[in-house]
Amino acid sequence: MKYNILIIIAFVSLPFFVFSQKSRKWKKMRYELIYGIGGTGFLGELGGADKIGTHFVNDLEISMTRPLMFAGIRYRLTEVLSYKGGVYWGWLSGHDKKTEEEVRQYRNLHFRSPIVEFNNQIEYSIIKEPRSHKYSIRKVPGMSGSRFFKTNTYLFTGINVFWFNPKAKYNNEWVALQPLGTEGQGIIESRKKYSRVSVSIPMGIGMKWIVDRQWCVGLEYGLRKTFTDYIDDVSKSYVDKSIFEDNVVAMALSDPSDGSNPGWTSAGEQRGDPRYTDSYIFVTIYLAYKLRTGRGGRPMF
Repeated sequence: MKYNILIIIAFVSLPFFVFSQKSRKWKKMRYELIYGIGGTGFLGELGGADKIGTHFVNDLEISMTRPLMFAGIRYRLTEVLSYKGGVYWGWLSGHDKKTEEEVRQYRNLHFRSPIVEFNNQIEYSIIKEPRSHKYSIRKVPGMSGSRFFKTNTYLFTGINVFWFNPKAKYNNEWVALQPLGTEGQGIIESRKKYSRVSVSIPMGIGMKWIVDRQWCVGLEYGLRKTFTDYIDDVSKSYVDKSIFEDNVVAMALSDPSDGSNPGWTSAGEQRGDPRYTDSYIFVTIYLAYKLRTGRGGRPMF
């Protein structure tokens, strides 16, 4: 009788033990090193649609796409939840010449800016990463018959810190705009200079193709909603150019129009739209290399 009870307990407990062992397999390779390249897009006052500027994707000017690089690490918190951190480095750019909207084209503003983003995001897998098997044996429960190109799809959000430094070209040289105060920042008492360090909220979707036990190829699309309206150095209204006194560079870059309609760029007229902050887009293709987790829970290099 005693042995029968033990057999029954063992029989009932076996599925739970097997499931527990399978559910822990993901912990053996919790870390990924990630390297990626891609492109950027800017959404702000200097967008490219043939209408009044917006901060939405339909105002994106594809020809202003600029290069992007990324390096970082991913850590799996649970089977469906991961943390990704790292550094993005790239460029943002915009130019009024890319639009046919009359007032924006006359305004003739342009910029380019390096951007360095310290990325912190949480990823939630809506399609979980499939469990791998060393020999890819067919007809084994939970295992795929092919080792190649199994997929994992995830949504992500988080909070990032980034640095930017908008510049415009004057006499064939790129000049930093923030020190000039092109909208009277730091010159007019009511307008303080903006910080070139700000915060963004990433929102997007990614997909990983599992090549083998250690390598993945990924594609990620992410919109960054920021808390600054000065990535392009444009936000409020034009100011009286006399405040620039002898600073001819600041005077020229505050209003680079041809002067044929001076009323459009006179003091107090709209230069930007302070109701909305700027946004930018990162699209990256990356390689991820899985690191085996040691006994102490740390990655094994």
